Amino acid sequence: MSWNWQQPEWPHFTYDEQALVTPEKQFLLRSGEFIGAYRHISEDDRDMLRIELIGNEALKTSAIEGEILNRDSLQSSLRRQFGLGDDDRHIPAKERGIAEMMVTLYQTFAEPLDTAQLFEWHKMVMAGERHIEAIGGYRTHAEPMQIVSGSVGKSKVHFEAPPSSQVPGEMARFIDWFNDTSPGGKSPLPPLTRSGLVHIYFESIHPFEDGNGRIGRALSEKALAQGIGQPSLISLAHTIERSRKQYYDMLELNSRDFDVTRWLTFFADKTLEAQQITLARANFYIAKARFYDRAGDQLNERQAKVIARMFREGIDGFKGGLSAENYISITQTSRATATRDLHELVEMGALLRTGERRYTRYWLNIETGQKTHL
Repeated sequence: MSWNWQQPEWPHFTYDEQALVTPEKQFLLRSGEFIGAYRHISEDDRDMLRIELIGNEALKTSAIEGEILNRDSLQSSLRRQFGLGDDDRHIPAKERGIAEMMVTLYQTFAEPLDTAQLFEWHKMVMAGERHIEAIGGYRTHAEPMQIVSGSVGKSKVHFEAPPSSQVPGEMARFIDWFNDTSPGGKSPLPPLTRSGLVHIYFESIHPFEDGNGRIGRALSEKALAQGIGQPSLISLAHTIERSRKQYYDMLELNSRDFDVTRWLTFFADKTLEAQQITLARANFYIAKARFYDRAGDQLNERQAKVIARMFREGIDGFKGGLSAENYISITQTSRATATRDLHELVEMGALLRTGERRYTRYWLNIETGQKTHL
């Protein structure tokens, strides 16, 4: 059986619109919930949330491709680019490049797509690479662009993209389609549907030597942001990375099939899951503000230091909860003082206590809209 781009119907994918009606409604509803929550977050915490969400997406979209980046370097680069810090540490090329792409995506989501933007993204994603011939341009090599797994002699071709000679024409058509299906375009599509189609269409062309997955997911996020009229800050790569095998299986399945309903419903499910994570993180910052309104002026210096550290750990908190040993390590105080401080924090309702004796652990007493230890 031929690849999808070799078939007469290409690139007109088909799908069951009814299967996406409910997910599309849920997406818009949750987008509204996030926008509402975001407005209740202080300006400083918005900056922190934006860095956290964008940084996590950059880490996860790279991890999907098997590339592990340094979180601290990445976040330092993001703070620089948003004008939020003057950290002068050296930022490795890979962390700097993916951070630049994510910030550009955030700042220019509403602009129409064009070749120049794609080429700039590719330069950013490929920063520091030495094995790529065409950086900042479409692939030009004569050999087939294939996705292959397995050892030599036992390899399996999961997909073969159009030859390099066809890429400029295919991408010109893709860019026109992307802009025509935007909210202000000639043939607008619902945001979830459009975002899923963007990804399968772009990945089917596979226009670059490398970096297609990261750029394809960025395009999907651009489509989602255009659909709601503002940066989505959605944790899409986060949820895809957790279902990485299924993600690749679904892409392979639709590399030959023009009915992409199964792909679109899978993609919609991952997007809605991503929205829940994003909303939970926003609610965490709202809960933080309420916590300090309620208990901030009751904390002594040691307690304030530990509580601030617990909040810096983020929505997942200390792994396994805060222990007395953690408290002693952070404050450099005695065990007797730590025991007294922790007892006071529980009494005032700042912390919740679980377990007994050496298994005693402490958790921030905040309501985030989801059942989780923080």
